[in-house]
Amino acid sequence: MKIHPLRFLRIMGTLDGLSLITLLFISMPLKYFADLPLFVTVNGSLHGGIFVLYVIAIILVQLRIQWNVSWSVLSVVVAFIPFGNFLLDRKLRKMEKTMRIKPFPTHWLVYAIIFFSFFDLFVQLPIMSTYALSVGATTFIAGIVVGLYSFMNTFGNIFSGVFTDKVGAFRMLVFGLITSSLSLLCYQFVDSPEILLVVRCIHGFSSGFITPAAFTLLANIRRANEQGSGSAVTGSFVGIAAIVGPASSGILASKISVPDVLTMVAVYGILLIIGLFIFLRKFPIPKREKQQTKEKLHWNLGIMKSYGGAFFLMFSQGVLAYLLPIHVQDLGYGSRMSGTLLSVFGIVAVLIFILPTNRIFDYVNAQVTLLIGVTLLGVAQIGIGLAQDTLLLYAILAVYGVGFAFLFPSINSILIEATTEKTRGKAYGYFYAFFSIGVVAGSSLLGILDLVGTPGFVFTGTVLFSFSLFVLVSILKSRVPLLKARA
Repeated sequence: MKIHPLRFLRIMGTLDGLSLITLLFISMPLKYFADLPLFVTVNGSLHGGIFVLYVIAIILVQLRIQWNVSWSVLSVVVAFIPFGNFLLDRKLRKMEKTMRIKPFPTHWLVYAIIFFSFFDLFVQLPIMSTYALSVGATTFIAGIVVGLYSFMNTFGNIFSGVFTDKVGAFRMLVFGLITSSLSLLCYQFVDSPEILLVVRCIHGFSSGFITPAAFTLLANIRRANEQGSGSAVTGSFVGIAAIVGPASSGILASKISVPDVLTMVAVYGILLIIGLFIFLRKFPIPKREKQQTKEKLHWNLGIMKSYGGAFFLMFSQGVLAYLLPIHVQDLGYGSRMSGTLLSVFGIVAVLIFILPTNRIFDYVNAQVTLLIGVTLLGVAQIGIGLAQDTLLLYAILAVYGVGFAFLFPSINSILIEATTEKTRGKAYGYFYAFFSIGVVAGSSLLGILDLVGTPGFVFTGTVLFSFSLFVLVSILKSRVPLLKARA
């Protein structure tokens, strides 16, 4: 007999409430009045583990019951109030009798996979160069180690794009998650720069399998009039990855080893594999899918703009990953500050994505929001180079976040409009290949040109302005309307 999600939530809520009361009213008095800190250590660890399970139960209810989000928020809040879980349980008991279990919203699992893919990327940013140095790499090799992931990711994206159209998104997602998770575990065996380079090649190539398949599946299941806001929701998961990834890896790497951090990411990937087999098996591969490769991908101006936006977005990201830690260090701050700053733009982007403002992408023409996004990224890059204090850096990274929030949904919408369902897998494969090439170009080009500090940021801003000028000219020449035509 299957347990009702609300019943599971009630059980975990009761356990969470009991562990909190025990911690506050027994363990803590024993620590401060009887000098017995061991009880707090044990009880605190137990309470933390139960709380994680409690949050998972809340997420499960949100997905299967699909109640108002305010109930999920309330469930989290009461967990921090003594006896709060027990008061909520009285209401949940009544709701359990009336609320029915709804079909699992499979698109949320795909969102979680997209989050994994970008989380894997962003986790590496603050830690990979220093990790390379710790295993004996020179600074030159360390730079190659950082860029090699994205370089190999390019080929993985193209491979995935081609085979997604041939074998289907489900099979490609499973294959990508398995190989990517296994490659993350391989860091445990790295003891030299040579082995690290091999692992980076495998990791980058295998990780490239995931995003084209995931985005293709989402694009095909969304309604046409929801592509803009749908891309914004997708972008919010990318933004959350940008928030959580750098900050968490920077903090964890100071407590545990880098391979252990990446192993934790692998565990998340393994859980997603299990979720795929449980919830996405109902998406069989249609027989007609084998014939889809006969239709060729026709390159048009829309595709060029989408690919150009993807390239310059990640070019800008590559520059940030390369120059921002150096710039912050020159200002007298450590790696934790770099991780925090890299998370700021993600916070701002997510707020734009999840608030009602995301509807702007359904009404304003994607080419217009593309222009706004690229321009703001250029302004932010120059601003970072000129900033000399942390408060100003935080403000400028917020501007960068607005640019990211406008740019990411735009290039996705433009690509969907410029392609057909039969060629979308291949189109997304090339799309994310341009993503990866952009990261490599951004981090390596400035190194080759020896542009560090303000000159590097000004150069990047100028490059972004050049692309925004191209977009502006094409909008004016094509007389693109400001607003989308609504059915």
